[in-house]
Amino acid sequence: MGRGKIVIRRIDNSTNRQVTFSKRRNGLLKKAKELSILCDAEIGLIIFSSTGKLHDFASTSMKSIIERYNKVKEEHYNLMNPTSEIKVWQREAENLRKQLQYLQESHRKLLGEELAGLNIRDLQNLENQLETSLKGVRVKKGNAIHQENMELYRKMNIIVKENEELRKKVYGPGSTSEENRVPHNTHKINDGYSFIPINLELSHPQKQTNGASKDAMN
Repeated sequence: MGRGKIVIRRIDNSTNRQVTFSKRRNGLLKKAKELSILCDAEIGLIIFSSTGKLHDFASTSMKSIIERYNKVKEEHYNLMNPTSEIKVWQREAENLRKQLQYLQESHRKLLGEELAGLNIRDLQNLENQLETSLKGVRVKKGNAIHQENMELYRKMNIIVKENEELRKKVYGPGSTSEENRVPHNTHKINDGYSFIPINLELSHPQKQTNGASKDAMN
């Protein structure tokens, strides 16, 4: 015959109540331990008997579990309470105002203003900050100059190549006439990656007759 359904209510008989408490307490502690192991859950169980006796179980530390519980409960309460949420944003705004004020004061000190209340140590720290900032500016300036030089070298090489193409069109690809050209003066420019030759050529001035020279002088 199957076991009958137990009515969930207070057991009047003290002896039966104590036996039931002991059995179910042990079962509850066993289930809590199994749940923490099987599911990697953090469990804290606290039981006070009717006589005031304490029975507890903690998968890690009861103190840490209680602290975590209070923290999560407070956060949940703040989310559910509009007044608390307003206070949170007010504290956040106050912190931002303080940070802004600090940054403004630091900026004025870097500009050399409001230095009367600073001691030797504060002035030394301010000097170190300025030196660090100056080094950073110099590095950025040097990089910018280097990039500009690289761009100028690139444009110069383009111009040299265009002049070479024009010379070939005017004198022909195999022209070596000394009347029209002088020996090549070859220079090399380092663009940081390769050496590109630059050929500079000069044309001899055209001979003029005496009459033309006199006219030019006049």
